[in-house]
Amino acid sequence: MTEVWGLTGGIATGKSTVSEWLRQAGIPIIDADTLARVVVAPGTPGLQAITTTFGSEYLQADGTLDRHRLGQLVFHHPDQLERLDAITTPLIQAEIRRHLADYRAKRVPVVVIDAPTLFEVGYLQHLVDHIMVVATSAAHQKARLMARNQLSAADAQARIDRQWPLDQKVALADVVIDNDGDITQTRQQVVKWLDTNKFGKTNQLK
Repeated sequence: MTEVWGLTGGIATGKSTVSEWLRQAGIPIIDADTLARVVVAPGTPGLQAITTTFGSEYLQADGTLDRHRLGQLVFHHPDQLERLDAITTPLIQAEIRRHLADYRAKRVPVVVIDAPTLFEVGYLQHLVDHIMVVATSAAHQKARLMARNQLSAADAQARIDRQWPLDQKVALADVVIDNDGDITQTRQQVVKWLDTNKFGKTNQLK
């Protein structure tokens, strides 16, 4: 039987770093962000639907989606975000289910679904057995997001506000990784979780 963990957090809380450590330890990762790009790649029904709904001005010269421009629109207009989610969520869900079925067919012991909006989209909670949340303070989260994405304070806060509050996610978590300290402290928590559950190989992480 395959044990399925959901890995989430808030935007810029360090979830992707934790996900990469799990990958290095040999844990199969189903990355929802990667799949979100796959389903809107050039030539896909997803990109065609976005172009029809929002207009060709959200395409770049090479025919790929202008994610930055579309993000500027949807993160400041909840109604537009709902229109986008109505297109992409079913496509991403289908891909996640397909990958999960493949791993189960191979009898993989544990799989992690890495999804920044695991709680927000609703359906993912029903696909996982346990949930890990990567958390940090609100101040650190906002500062990291501004630096990482070169955003103003207002733009960063708009993106944060589109997700559930971190404390709400932490309250529903089976495991919480505290990423408010240095990277070594965070990695030690991940290694402890892996070793306790006898998941993967942690030698390269220690």
